[in-house]
Amino acid sequence: MQVVERDYEVSEVAERLGISAKSLHTWKAQFAKSPRARSEVAEQAAEIKRLKRELARVTDERTILKDRSGLGARLCAVETACASVAL
Repeated sequence: MQVVERDYEVSEVAERLGISAKSLHTWKAQFAKSPRARSEVAEQAAEIKRLKRELARVTDERTILKDRSGLGARLCAVETACASVAL
């Protein structure tokens, strides 16, 4: 608020608060947005976090399925009478 309302320099306020000027610039830009815009950014961040979790889960599932299909091929090579292995 000191930066906006009292027109202090960002670097001066950041030094008094014991934070980096970059952090203060980030906060200033974030809170200069309307509450609706901040809400949308928060919702987007939550969606990105959810999608990253889902991607990790699907990637793990794919890896497990790949490992299983490789296991089936190795079993068939060992058992010459094996026509197909259903896992």
